[in-house]
Amino acid sequence: MRLHISLMAIAALCVSGAVCAQTQNVPAIINDESLLRSWIQTISSDDFGGRKPMTEYEEKTVSYLAGELEALGLEPAFGGSWYQPFEMIAVTAKPDGGSFVVKGKKKIRLNYPDDMVVWTARATDKVSIPKAEYVFCGFGVHAPEYGWDDYDGIDVKGKIVIAMVNDPGYYDTSLFRGHNMTYYGRWLYKFEEAKRRGAAGCLVLHNTEAASYGWHVCVNGHLEDNLALYNPGTNNADELAVKGWLHENGARKLFEAAGIDLDTAISAAKKPGFRSFSLKVKGDVNMSVTYDIQKTRNVGGILPGTDLKDEFVVMSAHWDHLGIGTPDETGDAIYNGAADNGSGIAGVLLSAKKFNQMPSKPRRSVLFFFPSSEESGLFGSEYYCAHPVAPMGKTVACLNFESVGPAELTHDVVILGGEESVLRPYYEAAAAAQGRYIFYDDDNSDGWFFRSDHFNFVKKGVPSVVVENGLHPVDPSRPNKYPMPVWYHKPSDEYRADWDLSGTVANVNLIYSVGVFLANLK
Repeated sequence: MRLHISLMAIAALCVSGAVCAQTQNVPAIINDESLLRSWIQTISSDDFGGRKPMTEYEEKTVSYLAGELEALGLEPAFGGSWYQPFEMIAVTAKPDGGSFVVKGKKKIRLNYPDDMVVWTARATDKVSIPKAEYVFCGFGVHAPEYGWDDYDGIDVKGKIVIAMVNDPGYYDTSLFRGHNMTYYGRWLYKFEEAKRRGAAGCLVLHNTEAASYGWHVCVNGHLEDNLALYNPGTNNADELAVKGWLHENGARKLFEAAGIDLDTAISAAKKPGFRSFSLKVKGDVNMSVTYDIQKTRNVGGILPGTDLKDEFVVMSAHWDHLGIGTPDETGDAIYNGAADNGSGIAGVLLSAKKFNQMPSKPRRSVLFFFPSSEESGLFGSEYYCAHPVAPMGKTVACLNFESVGPAELTHDVVILGGEESVLRPYYEAAAAAQGRYIFYDDDNSDGWFFRSDHFNFVKKGVPSVVVENGLHPVDPSRPNKYPMPVWYHKPSDEYRADWDLSGTVANVNLIYSVGVFLANLK
């Protein structure tokens, strides 16, 4: 805690301008676009097969990253090793007969994967829940600080919870934090709360606008090899038997079987005072499961500090992506992950190169960290935060690089989670040194702040924010040809020579500048 308190004290000095002028002297990296491009092009090439953990392409990916860190002059981060191994379970679960049959006032089939996508994290050959009862729990939220409890008065033990994606503030800005989504809106939270309540399963009701992505993302991410941390002591038997997404069409069928109007129920669930209820429909849940337990690896290298070397700044970017999956309309089945997160990987490597080229070493150590399994649930960073190189109390900040390119140069830089953060003055000073300014976005309706590895550090009390490209291009005549909806979680996320990386390089420089400043705070 001492370090975090000192951060707050120095932040106060930065506001007055007494300290932040130091950021003016941070070495620029804006002339290294060619190197940034080279790293992105390499790590996102077909040779790396989409970088899915626990496939043949993991070894190639982590070996490449370890080799780059060694070539950059860093030291292995994990007891003399570049790797931090941990056990994961990869599970593929399919409903017997391709559907769940549900009976109420009428009989319906929830077809896989059109109506639902389901999986489990349990190490078992079979999931069987006879006569499973379905209950509608609104948003599936227990949030006493917001006066909201969807579980009040309903027993969901052994039942299948249906929970809407996002939180009430998405629909009524007077509730929760308005469009600034809370963690209660995340689908992972829905599973966590349903598990705490003893439910047998949880299906998150998908909505494209509220989720910020289409049904294809749910399908592509969960048809095969669903990943989870593995507990050998329990074989993950304490996990939900069924996790999944429910398509709106599937929900209509389910509510029709119950004789209940879905739109009326959803409308009621958005308002304070909603009471969750059983749909009074039941059906056997039977899934055949194949699973594989393997080790995956985080990768990391350290630049040791000097007089404060036991304190750390973490600069991170997840190395994994979605691997080889469903082909797109062109027949391409490799999810290369050039923007997500080849651009972030390149940003960390470039920062490592520049850190090690500085005339003097930083006071604090810097960990250049590549977690595994971000795409499947932030599992690599979760494991690291439970088994860190340095205690969380001596970790100054996590500066995470997530999908930083392609981006055109903008006058502004968007920051999520920064307006109240102790890191705010550092980012503002670094942006000012570039002739730019920070815009604090309070419309976190897509929950982006909770969707990358930095959030596991935040949960441990380590400061972190999300950096996104700005909204006001320096050259409006050159709009970004490849905005996120074009490539997000699609095979089209490939490196292209015509990418505009002017904003990407500036944003990498911004994060690097903050890292240098934090690593040398007095």
